[in-house]
Formats: sequence, C-alpha cells, structure tokens
Amino acid sequence: MDGVKIYGLCLERLRFQITNAKMRRERPWPGCGERVMLECYNTGGPDDIIDILELYDVKERTFAEVNEKLEDLAYTVSELVRDQVMFDYTDEGHLGLYLALPEDASVRLPCEYVAV
Repeated sequence: MDGVKIYGLCLERLRFQITNAKMRRERPWPGCGERVMLECYNTGGPDDIIDILELYDVKERTFAEVNEKLEDLAYTVSELVRDQVMFDYTDEGHLGLYLALPEDASVRLPCEYVAV
C-alpha cells in the first residue's frame, strides 16, 4: 500500500487494544456482542473529529465528508492490522472506533462490513 495515511491513529496502540479485546472475547462479559469499542473520542462534532484524528485534508467540514473520510480510514486501518475495525457513533452521539467480533473468531469479516 503506497501512500497510506492513518492520520491520528496509532497502529501500535490499536494492535494492543485489539489483542486485549480478543482476550476479553474468550471470557465473555455482559454487553459483549458483535463488536467492542476500542476508543471513544467523546465528541460527535465534525470539527472536533477532524482535529482529534488530524483529518486536515477533508474538503468540507460536514458530517457527510467526515463520515466518508472515516469509512476510508477504517478500511485502511483494517487492512493494516488484519482485523475489521469501524467507526460508529454511541447512543450519546460520540464517535467511537470499534473492533468487529465475528461469531467464529477465526473468520475475518468481509471489507463491506466497514460502517460509519
């Protein structure tokens, strides 16, 4: 992958968080479902998201543009860490980065599963 941008995400930190999430998956806890939150950014505003994740090449500071960039970023990071990650919003409207947890942990989800 030439010219890969991961913006404000740290791959080493994400790999650590993914490893911990998979270990927790072996010991289910209440609320453990199809995905687990790796990071929460405690904001849902496009300007804050752009600043936190350093998405400075977003053309327009709109939800649509930011969500499109987040979808591309999730795909890129998923390929780099070899696990399916996605951005989504919490019930409170805060952006979060999630790890998809398929029923069978040995099965990798298809790329189309990435959602924003």
